[in-house]
Amino acid sequence: MAGFDYVAVDAVGRTVSGALTAADETAARGQLSRRGLMALELTPARVGSRGERPLQGGAGVRLGAKTLALTTRQLATLISVSPVEEALRTLALQADRPAVRRVLEGVHAGVMEGRRLSDAMSVQGRAFPPLYRAMVSAGEQSGALQPILERLADGLERDQQVRGKVITAIVYPAVLAVVALGVIAVLMTFVVPKVVDQFESMNQTLPLLTRMVIGLSTLMRHWGWLLILILAALIGGGVAARRHPATRLRMDEAMLRLPVVGRLTRDLHGARMARTLSTMIQAGLPVLEGLTITARTVSNRALRRATETMAEAVREGGGLSAAMRRAGVFPPLLVYMTASGESSGRLEPMLERAADYLEREFATFTAVMLSLLEPAIIVVMGGVVALIVLSILLPILQINTLAMG
Repeated sequence: MAGFDYVAVDAVGRTVSGALTAADETAARGQLSRRGLMALELTPARVGSRGERPLQGGAGVRLGAKTLALTTRQLATLISVSPVEEALRTLALQADRPAVRRVLEGVHAGVMEGRRLSDAMSVQGRAFPPLYRAMVSAGEQSGALQPILERLADGLERDQQVRGKVITAIVYPAVLAVVALGVIAVLMTFVVPKVVDQFESMNQTLPLLTRMVIGLSTLMRHWGWLLILILAALIGGGVAARRHPATRLRMDEAMLRLPVVGRLTRDLHGARMARTLSTMIQAGLPVLEGLTITARTVSNRALRRATETMAEAVREGGGLSAAMRRAGVFPPLLVYMTASGESSGRLEPMLERAADYLEREFATFTAVMLSLLEPAIIVVMGGVVALIVLSILLPILQINTLAMG
């Protein structure tokens, strides 16, 4: 993205000036046209000028999800009772972290220089995600900035709640699994070899289970370092393979075919896309722009390609629900409710309802699966420990039987 300084006239003939960021000059003129401005002068921003300068050193700082949600909620509340520049100044003054304060001071300085809020945010680099800035821009163009910020805050807080529930629910099973694996490793590398030494002098054929456990114990003691290196190499190879576009696409397609993970990924993406499109439609922006922006934020390459294909179909004049159906990766409920919204002229509320339903289903399904994870770990690890103990007891019982006979 490049910075441009402009001088333009608005619909009533007033001359306005400012700065914006766009891919090229044509895109910059398109942005001005959509704002109802006719460009008189449009020049690339000078390095260090206000068009590209990351004001107050905010470039490179990335606001965390929790910080962004809190900032958005506070900004939505403040601009309902005060101007945007005053709200930004208040937020910057009360920010605890220096990095967050620099970002907010940079946005405030940009607004004071005449930029729109979304343009001032874009100058701050990675601090505000592209989809977030697009939503803010939609609110500014439609004159509904405060409601848009409220909806953004609701969405960010909802994501935080889901993420927090998942993390809370998975911490205990993860700790339990680590402890259980540690106990098994200690048994296999220290306890089993000591017991084996007692059996070697008896010249008896050991049970099959015992011989298998002894072999695994020997492998872990003598070749454990090699197993760790192989595991690390496989993980590193997987990470490197995901950097190749074609390989990552195939891996993401395979992930969508998995029974549980694939369903959760499709539902979560469908809910986010429906929520984004609903908000943009309410703000008066076209569906095509929402699809294009959403596609850039999707991490799964298979879903990103499907969303881009949908955007292309809509650009050619097709319906949204038909494009969803052809993509073949979206939940049937979302496709059906989108079609109902298109036929009834109530696309925005139907997308909102679909997003609500998919998010509730995702939260419920995730909670159930995580609640089953803990007992599953206990059963599996308990079974492994029981097999190790049984492999030790079997030779002892065999010796006792021979002695009694």
